[in-house]
Amino acid sequence: MKISMCLHLLEAFALTYLGCLLTQVARAADIPEKAFNLTWDSTNFKTILKWKPKPINYLYVVQISPGSKEWINKCNLTTDTECDVTEEIVQDVHQTYEARVLSVPQSKTKRKEVLFSNATKFTPYQETKLGQPVIQHFKQDGTKLNVTVEDSQTLVRKGKNGTFLTLRGVFGKELSYILIYKNDSSTENKKAGSNTNEFFIDVEEGVDYCFNVHAVILSRKINQSGPESITLCTDQERSIPRGPLIIVGAVVFVATIFIILLSVSMCKCRKCRTGQKR
Repeated sequence: MKISMCLHLLEAFALTYLGCLLTQVARAADIPEKAFNLTWDSTNFKTILKWKPKPINYLYVVQISPGSKEWINKCNLTTDTECDVTEEIVQDVHQTYEARVLSVPQSKTKRKEVLFSNATKFTPYQETKLGQPVIQHFKQDGTKLNVTVEDSQTLVRKGKNGTFLTLRGVFGKELSYILIYKNDSSTENKKAGSNTNEFFIDVEEGVDYCFNVHAVILSRKINQSGPESITLCTDQERSIPRGPLIIVGAVVFVATIFIILLSVSMCKCRKCRTGQKR
């Protein structure tokens, strides 16, 4: 039994070693390898196709096809292992795209078969990740906390040569924001949702609050939620009332004038004493 197990282990080791050896021989003989681990990396419709391995003595050609139509060459004859395909996918973000990576030898060979690997199909509208939002403005006024979220810009255009759209411009009412907040004396988080860019939350008067937001598209099956924004607190916005501010400014101004006059007077006294001694 033990001898049989040892034989199986030796056989497996020999096959692994032989596979590695054949790979090295293929590289040395200028034979391309098929790309693998093809993945779409897309955030706010900025989309990059990535794969492995790093080529040795051969090149890659990336092709993309909208809706199983003709193949469009991107990143032609490159040694990179990623390709920016944003320009193609923003033409129609509702379309489903196919992509493949071709392995092409650098030198001319008699090999007619071109090695290629296919990526999984990709629909930008359903699959692009939501980026980190930015809190544009916030204000606490008595028992009301107002928070305004800034929509992220995308490279999707309105029409063929129109202006660039924001996430709200692309998704409309499907895009929502979730506000997570708590007061400075509590560890319990509260949540509020809005399908606009503004929140009006009832809070306790005289109590500071910390909060952040993230984007959500509930109609999706994947990538429903994006990362949270930077956490902000209302005490960062606290300001001195206008009346005391004027008083403080006047005191500083008078003190500055007094120090200047005192310095000039002391200089004159020193000169007078020096003259008398002489």
